[in-house]
Amino acid sequence: MSEQHTVSVEVLGDGVELTLVELCRASRTAEEQVRVWIVEGVLAPTGSGPADWRFGGAAVHRARLARALSQDLEVNVPGVALALDLIDEIEDLKARLRRAGLR
Repeated sequence: MSEQHTVSVEVLGDGVELTLVELCRASRTAEEQVRVWIVEGVLAPTGSGPADWRFGGAAVHRARLARALSQDLEVNVPGVALALDLIDEIEDLKARLRRAGLR
């Protein structure tokens, strides 16, 4: 008998704002880990403190990538920050190439 898997996809726009708790749930990440990522610059919330922090929709994707890097590949926190910055740079360069009609 074949197994069936359910895949869920979330699309969160830039206008979405999540609290710390909501981000942790959406990214399946412990609050303590998210706080470490904030200190290291992996995530950059708006607001003055944890109770006021708000995260844009893109933070969910970034937190999921960070979790995968740290859990699956055992990358340390500074390495996660560096890897995500490099991924962002690559995406920016790809967008520039598309706008210039070179890709």
